[in-house]
Amino acid sequence: MEEHDTTGIILLNRYKLLRQIGKGGMALVFEGKDLMLERPIAIKLLRNDFSRDPDFQNRFRQEARSAANLSHPGIVTVYDFGIDPQGIFIVMEYVAGKDLKTRIQEKSAYSAEEGIPLMIQACAALGYAHRSGIVHCDVKPHNMLVTNDQRLKITDFGIARALATINAEERAEVVWGSPQYLSPEQAKGEPPSPASDVYSLGVVMYEAFTGNLPYSTNNAAELARLREQSSPTPPHLINPDISPSLEQIILKVLSREPSSRYRTADQLGRVLMTFGTHPVNLYSVPNTIRDTRPSQVASPTLIRGSEIVENTGEDGKSEIDWKTIGFALLAVLTVGGLIPFWLYVWFTVRSLLGA
Repeated sequence: MEEHDTTGIILLNRYKLLRQIGKGGMALVFEGKDLMLERPIAIKLLRNDFSRDPDFQNRFRQEARSAANLSHPGIVTVYDFGIDPQGIFIVMEYVAGKDLKTRIQEKSAYSAEEGIPLMIQACAALGYAHRSGIVHCDVKPHNMLVTNDQRLKITDFGIARALATINAEERAEVVWGSPQYLSPEQAKGEPPSPASDVYSLGVVMYEAFTGNLPYSTNNAAELARLREQSSPTPPHLINPDISPSLEQIILKVLSREPSSRYRTADQLGRVLMTFGTHPVNLYSVPNTIRDTRPSQVASPTLIRGSEIVENTGEDGKSEIDWKTIGFALLAVLTVGGLIPFWLYVWFTVRSLLGA
């Protein structure tokens, strides 16, 4: 796949490449057009050396199918997948906006008022995927698209797992091209979990609110050493506007041990939704995160000025066990129905004895 000769090409006689809008170690991203449906699309065209690997083709096809089954307002929709002489490609929803990495670089750092609603949306999307049995494995701001009206959408679900089928030398260079966002367990080669995505999201949060990465090194060995032997610089020392409660949330998410973090994105999202002295403006947050009970209620000590209350049912009302109440009413009616019978027996026996 050459960068200079791809625009204007039509893949599988249907998908036209209009202009390049992104570039990574594994693929080029184009704005395109679906000539059959007459709609704008985004096309990710992978490197040719991946396209020639049968194992990778099969794995990528499986991951593309899994990603296509994810339907959520915070996840970029996958429309199609194909193999063309130009290479393997995936067709996705076109999102007009910039990736979060670019937004952070433009702003230097997000304020809590601006950044927390975006992080809640990211939690909602990842939480939905986790409940669907899918771990992203490559959460980073480059894979988060932010529109001008502050909607956030996550892309590239499953691509990192598909890339794990290529050889180790390629994987170190391509798949782990941004090791700063990987969880410690992933860096050790352990299987990723929802808590791994949460750690990666914690790195994104640290960067979004400070403008810096927790560990500023591009050397994988040095990065591993820093993770094991030191803690990140407290965020408020970089950005004094960060509150103690937000700092505690970020540092908890960046815990080395998965069990010390919020274990799911839903759980982290619920903490962020109750952050501060007033509820976060949820105008752009999907309802799914509000309707999901976390696996473990977060510690209220992390939130100052607000209280985390366990979800007990719709509108905060306690759930009613209608089945138990039904059995109780049946028992009352049954016993009540026998009263006339026992009165009849008692009066009959009494009259006979009196006789």
